[in-house]
Amino acid sequence: MFQDRARIHVQAGRGGDGALSFRREKYVPKGGPDGGDGGRGGDVVVVADPDLRDLSAFRTRHHVRAARGGNGGGSRKHGADGADAELRVPVGTQILDEDGNVVADLAAPAARAVVARGGEGGRGNARFATPTRQTPRFAEVGSPGEETTIDLHLKLLADAALVGLPNAGKSSLLRRISNAKPKVGAYPFTTLAPVLGTVDAPGADRQLTVADVPGLIEGASEGVGLGHEFLAHLERARLLVHVVDAAAGDPSAQFATIDRELREYGAGLEDLPQVVVLNKLDLLPEPPSFAVDDPRVLRVFALSTVTGEGVEPFRRALFELCPPAEAPVAAGPAELVEFLVYRPRPERRAYRIFRTDRGFRVVGSPPADEQELEAALKAAGARSGDEVEVGDETLEWE
Repeated sequence: MFQDRARIHVQAGRGGDGALSFRREKYVPKGGPDGGDGGRGGDVVVVADPDLRDLSAFRTRHHVRAARGGNGGGSRKHGADGADAELRVPVGTQILDEDGNVVADLAAPAARAVVARGGEGGRGNARFATPTRQTPRFAEVGSPGEETTIDLHLKLLADAALVGLPNAGKSSLLRRISNAKPKVGAYPFTTLAPVLGTVDAPGADRQLTVADVPGLIEGASEGVGLGHEFLAHLERARLLVHVVDAAAGDPSAQFATIDRELREYGAGLEDLPQVVVLNKLDLLPEPPSFAVDDPRVLRVFALSTVTGEGVEPFRRALFELCPPAEAPVAAGPAELVEFLVYRPRPERRAYRIFRTDRGFRVVGSPPADEQELEAALKAAGARSGDEVEVGDETLEWE
């Protein structure tokens, strides 16, 4: 089943704790602090994979967590960084935050976006040694990773898209001109999900990707029918192919109905170059007429997907009428990346938690919400009986 929407809860890895350690060697009875730093927590990264076609991999996968950073060790050993968690999505996937704002638009193969950053590793007690504090008996606890919920919205990348009323013959046309095998039936809404097909040029030196979108009905732009769910997949097409059932009468009125829905939907669909296909020529005694004078309509074709009459000229003309795709420009070190991030990074919390030889110490401005502090201490490993120093106050953890 085709899936173009997914909601996922992502959690980056927590940073590893710094080590509370002192050098212990033979003939060195008073070795100094040698606790190493904790490793950084893993990020949650979304990567555009050109081999994927939809978001069905996330039908049952709703939670993603990156690995925690390793704890520091004695002899100033640095903890290992946590492994990143990669979410591979189709090219053309948009990432939205909890407020519905676009975080990234992965419109190019291998484009990447970090949606949750791992926490920083805690510093070991060796980092806190000074001439006046030579034996620090505390080390920093790793920071928690970012946690959020993201929405994935897929907008198919197609050179041309077939649009029209239900049962106009879009799926039959796609089967005729491409390698796709969509379901075909003599009843409305046979196609329930977008289908992609690849069309080879006569000399096999170029390929086009053509999308078959479920049929639209009047009011689709307002949520009526099935096709309204897939109008977004037309936004990135470079050519719209209006498939009209010429045997149903008045092709101009059918074209006007679909064109009106595209205008109501917006998103630039009304400005795209268009081609009109008058289908079901085999059911008519003579070729139909199409009395629409529109500068967007580049050409009108009359054909039959049943007999194949007129299909080959149409297939060849697609390569002439569909604008060539712009070659992606490789971004240099000083250039913009392939996506824009609109979401500002959250500010670092105003307090830090240190592990001591008796428990924990909270330094800075602790949160006003006691539950938040309790959760932070619990995540740091606080257990019943540990002493917790908050400012001038010493509490016992329960």
